[in-house]
Amino acid sequence: MQISKQITSLASCLLLAATFCLVPATGDAAKTRLAFSGGPDGGTFQYFSNGMATRLSKDLAGVEVSNMASAGSVENVRRVNSGDADFGISYSGDTYLARNGRLTNDTNTYQNVQAIAYLYGAPAHLIVLADSGINSVNDLKGKRVAVGGAGSGAAASAQRYFGALGLWDKMNTEFLGYSKAASALGDGLIDAMWVFAGFPNSSVIQAAASNKIKLLNLWEAGSKGGAFKQFPFYAPVTIPANTYSGVDYPVATFQDSALWTAGKHVPAETVYKAVADIFTQEGLAYLVKVKKTAKAMSIEGALTGIVTPVHAGAQKFWKEKGLTLTADQK
Repeated sequence: MQISKQITSLASCLLLAATFCLVPATGDAAKTRLAFSGGPDGGTFQYFSNGMATRLSKDLAGVEVSNMASAGSVENVRRVNSGDADFGISYSGDTYLARNGRLTNDTNTYQNVQAIAYLYGAPAHLIVLADSGINSVNDLKGKRVAVGGAGSGAAASAQRYFGALGLWDKMNTEFLGYSKAASALGDGLIDAMWVFAGFPNSSVIQAAASNKIKLLNLWEAGSKGGAFKQFPFYAPVTIPANTYSGVDYPVATFQDSALWTAGKHVPAETVYKAVADIFTQEGLAYLVKVKKTAKAMSIEGALTGIVTPVHAGAQKFWKEKGLTLTADQK
């Protein structure tokens, strides 16, 4: 009888233990886990992705967003498209080219990556010495032009722009990084340097500190030459007067736009809540503390430079804020 009672008690304990095992776990196990693909350590992409992932994990109930290091824009397009990442940061140009099968040496189409919002711009600078006699883009024929390091985004943008204008093969291009180009300009080893980065840029400051320089207007020549019809992801921007020493006039140029992106697979409600959290006064102020480049972010300018479809969750938020999407963004 005693043995029977012990067996019954043991069976009850085992049944109770099994019941506990079947109860869904709470806390971390119940969270929705998302991956945010950024960029190389120390780069602007990585500052943004890490900062945004940290804030969203703290503010969104039941959501945990992990930051992922990445090689950058193109890798992020591929990761987000495949679902290996849920959020990412990519240039509008790479997003557009990827969706249309026009990435360099890659004819695959990446249709699952969608834009959420504009983060900041990378404007084109074309710097020459003030007494060089170079006054317009067309004056670069036969000149030595540093376009950025080989394989860099700067060099790619230079080839697109000057190629569209029929100048790429008529210039003597030098693949130099920005700092080396600034020194080479002062030493008379090159006639012009191309910079594709946010302003004020330290290498342009370096060139202006040692020499009298001027920046050429790029928007008008690009418009007339058809560069922006061929590459519609480039947006107009003005570098304000006195951004650089001796350049006391505004410079009309163009920029590519760094975009926050999401995979089509991410639920619209999740994206909506994420955008609504980041684009609050507190959220934007937080990101400026993470990286001053975030000063460029605003609700009013959230669709700047986007020429590809916007995620449904983000569309809902921007429409509520009174923004109108273009045909390309829908």
